[in-house]
Amino acid sequence: MRENNIYINNIHLTRRGGGNNSNGIRFSITDVSPPTARLMPTVFQDRAGISLYDAQFSTQNGQNTRGPIPASTIEEVVQALERFQVTCDDFGVPAGNVYVLATEATRTAPNSAELRACIQARTGWEVRMLSKEEEGRIGALGIASSGHALAGLAMDLGGGSTQITWVVEDAGMVRTSPRGSFSFPYGAAALAMRLGEASGKGGKGKGKMEAELREEMRRNFRNAYRDLEIPVSLLEAAERKGRFDLYLCGGGFRGWGYMLMSQSKVNPYPIPIINGYRASQKDFHDTAAVLETASESDVKVFGVSKRRVSQIPAVALLVDVIMDALPAITHIQFCQGGVREGFLFDRLPQEIRAEHPLLAATSPYAPPSADAIRGLLQSALPTSPSPRTSLQPPESFNNYLLGALANLLYAHSHVYRASQSAAALHCTTTGILSSTNCLTHVDRALLALILCERWAGDLPPSDQAYYRQLSRCVSAQERWWCQYLGRIATLIGAVYPAGRIPEACWRIRFETTWTSVSKKKGTHDILHVRVKCNEEDRTTSAMQAMVRDQTEDIEKLGKKKNWIEEYGVRVGFDIC
Repeated sequence: MRENNIYINNIHLTRRGGGNNSNGIRFSITDVSPPTARLMPTVFQDRAGISLYDAQFSTQNGQNTRGPIPASTIEEVVQALERFQVTCDDFGVPAGNVYVLATEATRTAPNSAELRACIQARTGWEVRMLSKEEEGRIGALGIASSGHALAGLAMDLGGGSTQITWVVEDAGMVRTSPRGSFSFPYGAAALAMRLGEASGKGGKGKGKMEAELREEMRRNFRNAYRDLEIPVSLLEAAERKGRFDLYLCGGGFRGWGYMLMSQSKVNPYPIPIINGYRASQKDFHDTAAVLETASESDVKVFGVSKRRVSQIPAVALLVDVIMDALPAITHIQFCQGGVREGFLFDRLPQEIRAEHPLLAATSPYAPPSADAIRGLLQSALPTSPSPRTSLQPPESFNNYLLGALANLLYAHSHVYRASQSAAALHCTTTGILSSTNCLTHVDRALLALILCERWAGDLPPSDQAYYRQLSRCVSAQERWWCQYLGRIATLIGAVYPAGRIPEACWRIRFETTWTSVSKKKGTHDILHVRVKCNEEDRTTSAMQAMVRDQTEDIEKLGKKKNWIEEYGVRVGFDIC
């Protein structure tokens, strides 16, 4: 089922959904049919460089004066929509599946009614005007669509306004503040305009206006935080975990995220997708570093247009105020989803919303016995910490990651052998999962590293550099276990080359236990893996030598010289 989503600066036109961006009118067509409905994959997207917010302002005597949207701009908007109607027909989008959503710039335009009437007269599409509260709620739903089990504060930064609320997603149920969201006129373009007015005052007048603006914003956000009625359960969970998350969407925030990527300790940063990028409070609040990069005219930052760069001082002010007014925030996550995605996500059945993005994204590639393979992968991991040094797989190696790995274990079988490792390494960023917007950067890195190792990790020099950069996106503990699990996956793929495991004719099984061995240099924990071969299966004896070779390769990871930043686990295998 295809739905149309168009988003005009602050009008969303969709097949289902819409987005808010002061930098132009966004159009999209989204596929919400099974089995990938949870991912809401985009079939078509386009943009018209028309800013309805900027069109309402003119400068006279150094002052910004707001007026109606010019007739010429309205004509440009309507023509863009008429062109998109042709595209909708080409894709076979039913007329009833087209939604036009209007937000801040259209909502507050002096001649909003004229614009909307003209659109309907020429296209037949009725414009749905979102209230401030509804815009915030749908924006929060867009953020919820960007990941799994999100819980924390949520903010959407458009051109004319910014919204703040809280969001909790659990099993497909999304809760937000009963107060809706609080919307303030602190969009990226709006703040840039107010800062420009302050600069026009010069000297003390400039400083006074900026100080008054900062205090106004700080007061409003503090009051909003108090009045949002944040659930006690959310605050208690944050205290237990030692982290309180802030989720951000909207073009202004995404631009800030790309600026942070460009300054990352992992440089160049290997993942070009903004959704799922996480930053600490310290890095997010380092406005001085971001402003310095933005001021360098000869530096082009990936993902940040000239217009976004010009708005960086305004976003820096907002970031500074947020961190001052909301001191409980410890971690920030950037999200691709906004009003467009939230509108669509709201219309999906709960059971679809409850699907984990990792599994939804990888299920089309699943082998015949994906569940059994996931069980094999799980059985090769210890279920408890080692007795002496508490070694164990990281928390990120959960059932969802293992399920996704099982689904993708054979996805690159058809690739030429010399390219398999490289294709697997890039599959989460520029390969088969690149269009999936619901994954965290950690998940992308882990899957890529494991799958690269699954195909022997044999990379040409150009990809070795990328491998090193991607490895730095995860911890040393995660990197070691990626190698271990990748080699386990190699063994499973060799024993079951078709990805099919008949229940009555299984070939190998794993059992793990921790043992301690005393040597001259001390007592060490060893992960003992027992590989049980099915004596009743006629192919098992023919595979004994291969299994032995593969397990010896895994045991090499346990040697101290192969540890990663002093982290490693001694491994021993027993084949029986």
